[in-house]
Formats: sequence, C-alpha cells, structure tokens
Amino acid sequence: MPYHTLLLFVPACFAINMAFGPNNLLALTNGARHGVGLALVASMGRIVAFAAMIAIAALGMGALLATSELVFTVVKVAGAAYLAYLGLKLIRSRETLAADAAEGPKPRTTWGFARQEFLVAAGNPKAILVFTAFFPQFVTPGAYWQSFAIEGAIFLAFEVSPSTR
Repeated sequence: MPYHTLLLFVPACFAINMAFGPNNLLALTNGARHGVGLALVASMGRIVAFAAMIAIAALGMGALLATSELVFTVVKVAGAAYLAYLGLKLIRSRETLAADAAEGPKPRTTWGFARQEFLVAAGNPKAILVFTAFFPQFVTPGAYWQSFAIEGAIFLAFEVSPSTR
C-alpha cells in the first residue's frame, strides 16, 4: 500500500471510528456501568465480528477485481457516491441517537457482554458500508490482499483503542 494512500486512509479511518453508532453506544454504556476493563474485554466480541466481516468483504471484492478491473472501479465510484450521499443526509438530519429501550435482558458475564458486542457489530449497517464501500477506495489493485489486510488491521486497532470509544 503506497505511503500517500496510507496518509489519506489513516485519518479517514480514525474519523469513521469516531463517528457515533450502535457499537460506540454499547461500549460507552458498558464502560460507564461496569468499568473500562470489562468494556475492553467485551469489545473482543466486536473485533471478532468485524474481522469476519472484513474477510468476507475482501473475498467478495477480490473476486470482483479478478473478474474485471473496470467493474471493480465502477463499484469503488458507486461506493464513494453512496458514502457522499449518506454524509449529506447525515449533515441535513436533525435527529439524535437514543438508546434502544427494547434491548432485552442485560448480560451478566464477560462472555455475555462479548456476545452482545458481537451481535451488535454483526448487524451494524455502518460497518458493512465501511468494509464494502470505504475500504475499496484505498485498495491498490496490484497489491489487493495486502492493502485490504493493512486497512483491516488499522481499522481493528482503532476499533479496540480506548481513545475511539
């Protein structure tokens, strides 16, 4: 992955990790109620879910790239356009995030908290968009697997970092 691409990806990835969403809300709630240590350990559930989602996205985009570089470029441009659309929609929106009142029973064990983190992450539409629309913008076609692996590792490092929670 070229250095100049990495210089663009890292701050953009950090900003995406800072954008408040369901995973941030859950980690913040768990940290406030049960302590930072438990929240950090429970976040491993989220990391496992995101790592699997990154691998699935990489395989899908890799198959697309192998089929046609033109189609891959079209997907990248469409993904960028969709992200821009979502950004504009978010800027125009005046809604605020609220905790879901129908969360169900609260987990009592560390395993229960990690499972909850995993399930929230696996169903997080923001994460799906990041891995399928944002990551390909920074992939170097000649070093596809290396690029996706580096992007995934950086994203996961930011995701587990207490500074982004």
